[in-house]
Amino acid sequence: MQNAELRTVTVTRYITPLREGGSLPALTEADDEFKYVLKFKGAGHGVKALIAELLGSEIARALGFRVPELVYANLDEAFGRTEGDEEIQDLLQASQGLNLALHFLSGAINFDPVVTKVEEFEASKIVWLDAFITNVDRTYRNTNMLMWHKELWLIDHGASFYFHHSWTNVEEKAKTPFNFIKDHVLLPQASKIKEANEYAKKIITPEKIEEIVSLIPSEWLQWQDTDETEEEIKAVYAQFLKTRLDYSEIFTKEAENARKALI
Repeated sequence: MQNAELRTVTVTRYITPLREGGSLPALTEADDEFKYVLKFKGAGHGVKALIAELLGSEIARALGFRVPELVYANLDEAFGRTEGDEEIQDLLQASQGLNLALHFLSGAINFDPVVTKVEEFEASKIVWLDAFITNVDRTYRNTNMLMWHKELWLIDHGASFYFHHSWTNVEEKAKTPFNFIKDHVLLPQASKIKEANEYAKKIITPEKIEEIVSLIPSEWLQWQDTDETEEEIKAVYAQFLKTRLDYSEIFTKEAENARKALI
């Protein structure tokens, strides 16, 4: 079910980085006593990665997929001053204010396509989702799916919407076939992509797109490299998605052809 809005928590404890390097997600604890995977706005792609995570995750949730709860995560000015690692301290200081965090699924294991088979329509819907949001990061090398309590959960959508790193020719990029879909980990099982397209377009309406885009907080829209207002930036994201929806047959056909080349 689509969240009407996200909760806001305050981060109280930095526990550990989840991968090598200080610029990547970290396991943290917040003032509600839950643990979260925190995505930092001070990391490499800044707020654009958070926007992609937010939009991609909430579109996935609207389509009925299991996605960890997202929250806005506030880092106050004093947080991290006692952190011994200089690189992590720099990251924390650069991320003061509003960040994004996902509820930590304790005990979850990485999805293994050899061990777990995904039902064909479900696989097709996930392929459709990733083609729609131009998510390059659901491959055999990095599936970005977890198994938790024997159920499939989707995570990590921050590499989606890569058009926004150049922010040019948006209309043209919205109509691209997305040929990266050939590397999708679930493509071999995705035999019902056309049906998935029909299903998704009943749910992801222009109104739903507007609702999801409205979740982007003002703090993430203070871009130094544009003269556009917050509302104008939101309108670009919404229009990208609406155009992509209108021309979904382009990326649907690309996915179908890529699958035929596999089997």
